[in-house]
Amino acid sequence: MAFEFNQVYDEENSVINIDMIGELDIYAAQEFKNGVLDFYNKNKNDIDINCENLSYIDSTGLGSMIAILKEVKEDGNNIYISNIKNNIRKLFKITKLDELFKFRGEENVQ
Repeated sequence: MAFEFNQVYDEENSVINIDMIGELDIYAAQEFKNGVLDFYNKNKNDIDINCENLSYIDSTGLGSMIAILKEVKEDGNNIYISNIKNNIRKLFKITKLDELFKFRGEENVQ
């Protein structure tokens, strides 16, 4: 399955909303990172990433998210991840990335 993402700036809540769809892998990670950072640099605020339709992420996908987080944190902003599937959430836990990102609306992760 291919990967796509949609991003919208919510002026009322001063947040960038991103919907991730499909598989964030080596083939999509660079485009995702560049696209989000370009959009972020125009609207420097917190980012809320909706992972409801994200079916897979690999190490390059995680790397792109870390690169985005680094820039966002430098400006004093945060990335919130919501609606993440348990199997993907476990990757964040195993790699200890759950200590860097903030999660919303999730089940307990074992």
